[in-house]
Amino acid sequence: MVPAKGRATPPLNCTRVLWYSHCMRVAVFLGSSSDAEKMSGVTDVLTEFGVSHETYCISAHRAGALLQRTVQDVVAGGVEVIVAGAGLAAALPGAIAGMTAIPVIGVPLAGEGGLGGLDALLSIVQMPSQIPVATVGINNAKNAGYLAVEMLSVKYPELRERLFAFRKRLSDDAEHTLQQFR
Repeated sequence: MVPAKGRATPPLNCTRVLWYSHCMRVAVFLGSSSDAEKMSGVTDVLTEFGVSHETYCISAHRAGALLQRTVQDVVAGGVEVIVAGAGLAAALPGAIAGMTAIPVIGVPLAGEGGLGGLDALLSIVQMPSQIPVATVGINNAKNAGYLAVEMLSVKYPELRERLFAFRKRLSDDAEHTLQQFR
């Protein structure tokens, strides 16, 4: 597998020449190609932090066997976190979580004909006991990216430093905004 295009900086702490084969990696799954724009926030954040990622579009309902093979392949290839976005019944994150023991972050998406994403949110957060899916807000793909970065920062000190620097900038920006209103 090749790394996603558009990476801002190379991943950190890589021990092989083919850095994308043994470094922090995230797989992003979409339930439908129509979800691509809503899920772009995940890859934007991962790119910002230098985390390699690949994106896959596979319906849990229409292509279950293909989904299972793909999940097995990405996990065997070294992916450490999976982010899955889906709308309506939103089976994709839970189906993936049932296929692997690595962390899965679900992004409930508001779709046409649904309940504004509430249907997807409830589907993802109501996973059966022992098969958890971390869940972010409706259409909040960026937070899924930040959560993936936080998860990886436990293992990668250099990423943790980038995350702390990012949070410091947020704090500094808030302080600057406060000063403008005084």
